[in-house]
Amino acid sequence: MLAVLLLLPGGTWPWVWALTLGAGIAWLGYYWMHIAKRPLLVAAPPLRAFLEQHCPIVCETFYPTPWCFEGRLQTLLRYFGQTRPRVSYRSELLRTADGGQLVLDWADNAGSQQYPDPGTRPTLLLLPGTMDNSEASYILHMVHAALQAGYRCAVLNYRGCKGDELLTPKAFSPTSTEDLETTIAHLWVQLPQAPLLAVGVSLGGMLVLHYLARTGYAAGLEAAVVFSAPWDYEETLRSLEQPINAVVIHGPFMVFLRQLVHRHRQAIAAMLDVDHILKARTLREFDERYTAPVFGYESCKEYVQAASPAHSLPAIRVPLLCLTAADDLFSPLHAIPMEMLRHLPHTALLVTARGGHIGFQEGLLPWRHNYPARLCIQFTTAVLEQGTELHGLVGNPGTGTGARAEQLEATE
Repeated sequence: MLAVLLLLPGGTWPWVWALTLGAGIAWLGYYWMHIAKRPLLVAAPPLRAFLEQHCPIVCETFYPTPWCFEGRLQTLLRYFGQTRPRVSYRSELLRTADGGQLVLDWADNAGSQQYPDPGTRPTLLLLPGTMDNSEASYILHMVHAALQAGYRCAVLNYRGCKGDELLTPKAFSPTSTEDLETTIAHLWVQLPQAPLLAVGVSLGGMLVLHYLARTGYAAGLEAAVVFSAPWDYEETLRSLEQPINAVVIHGPFMVFLRQLVHRHRQAIAAMLDVDHILKARTLREFDERYTAPVFGYESCKEYVQAASPAHSLPAIRVPLLCLTAADDLFSPLHAIPMEMLRHLPHTALLVTARGGHIGFQEGLLPWRHNYPARLCIQFTTAVLEQGTELHGLVGNPGTGTGARAEQLEATE
């Protein structure tokens, strides 16, 4: 291209520059009119007012990376374009009631100036996506931001996903909240006076949604944040099965799942035919051959229905902020229960026009920014500092540490 330009006659150059300038102006106009938009905030009036007053990010325009704003590109860029803040963890091994084990990674933040008393320092529990653990770039960014805000962090790594051995045929499922319940109960015992908040991403978000719906006022959390969670699992499967998505996203996703099964085949073989599972080429086939039977479902259809958290949202009784992108292929926009969310007192949804799945790359240099981390810290800080404004919203001042104390007394 450069050689062609160099061969152009001298009188042609003004036209070249004019066309280039015109194209640039047209592109900027398109970006400002159709790409950079203020997110849509879906919430009942009281929670909306709280967010607009104390979380300014919900009212700000989201500027996706101009050279990478398409949903699939946003999704892929987080693997190749995001920095990895340095975080030092200490690991703790938790045993589960069914003989399994979990790796809980702690970032204690002993030097916290905002919360110098470790007994009352807020704890942020993070649950990553399916293919990730505590070393995922977006988890590291959120932990880094939380440490700067003075919090303590704990990251729940799913069974067999942090170099640990899978001791049972069960790995993880959005319908199975037992491991999350075990972790939260452990945190209650270890830190009975510390406010506890949860952040779930993708699969982790589905787990948080199911946990909140099942526990209601007894969740023991001050608040929760969910990013890029699929709302209707059947629609997620259909979206992933679309031709382009199947090649760009679905294929690599299945490679990870097959590698996970192969790595832990000895434990899984005690219950299922591993070779049959390894022949699965789609997530639907994988769920039919592994996830549904190992977690006790009679059919894949039954499991898919149970995995969808949308129908259980009315049971949530903890302040909850969800973030999704309109172009998230794991969570198609038409699958989100918008009308229901407008009337739920405890749940708010923020929808960006662009962002992909766990992408939300912004600015010319996306590795310098992290939109989900900023949103998370603004919301959790608002709840911790202005939480009295939500007492009427939650309808029960015992939500959080109060409800936790009651449960601890009941178990003693």
